[in-house]
Amino acid sequence: MKHCAILTMDSLENFEAYDHLLEQPLKALGWQTHMVSWRDQGVNWDDYQVVIIRTPWDYQDDAPLFLQVLEKIEASNAVLENSLDIVRWNIDKSYLRQLEAKGVTIVPTLWPEVFDYDDVLAAFKHFASEKIVLKPRISANADNTFLLTREQVEAKQQLLADTFANRAFMVQPFMENICSEGEYSCFYFDGKYSHSILKTPKDEDFRVQEEHGGRLTSIDAEDKLLEQATVALKAINELPLYARVDFVRHGQGFALMEAELIEPSLYFNMDDNSAARFAKAFVERMARLHQL
Repeated sequence: MKHCAILTMDSLENFEAYDHLLEQPLKALGWQTHMVSWRDQGVNWDDYQVVIIRTPWDYQDDAPLFLQVLEKIEASNAVLENSLDIVRWNIDKSYLRQLEAKGVTIVPTLWPEVFDYDDVLAAFKHFASEKIVLKPRISANADNTFLLTREQVEAKQQLLADTFANRAFMVQPFMENICSEGEYSCFYFDGKYSHSILKTPKDEDFRVQEEHGGRLTSIDAEDKLLEQATVALKAINELPLYARVDFVRHGQGFALMEAELIEPSLYFNMDDNSAARFAKAFVERMARLHQL
């Protein structure tokens, strides 16, 4: 039996995680899984053939330390998936600018270097939008994400200045379709399409994460969505073990919100065969790339 560490956090209390659904499919293919916190300093990474980054959902609280841990894993005998190169590229949302340069349609975005109150106010006119979103370039779980009107920017000026004083951020128009229709997620394992879901926020909210009351629905993705998901996946420099690409309907097609390559929920609970697909893709990838 080969050994695979599932990289997680000290406690998943108050989070919805589904990686336990991988245990049986992987065991049937000769792999024993072990849940290991990324903050555990006593781990010998050589004890594992592979470490799969899955639910370290507090990494943004100390991204430099998180990267140090991944560097230790990469330097060990264990294979890190997704790779350290992918994590370094994906951890800062400025990767979206690179994908846009390769022809991927993204949500319109401004990339200010520092917080400036007047520049933030100017974004309403720039986007011709009544609401804007400010969020850190390194973030997860919608932490420190603000949906704002002009009046709210004024009222929260000091809070915003403090939040983004030492934190690079991005500004986007609020995509109303997130509330009226939802956010689409398409899942790929080793480049092969697995399944899709639609995430909708609870009433009077804009965040689609389950932890914030978001609702999930399994869907058959329309062709246009899958076409744009494939374009986004191909624009990534390295083929990841897993990818979740999130879209919102925009114009005549869809705009990429994020390409989640570090620790996305893969929602194995939403498709009965998805965990088995992941296990099969993982085993085939390990044999192809690493002779494992």
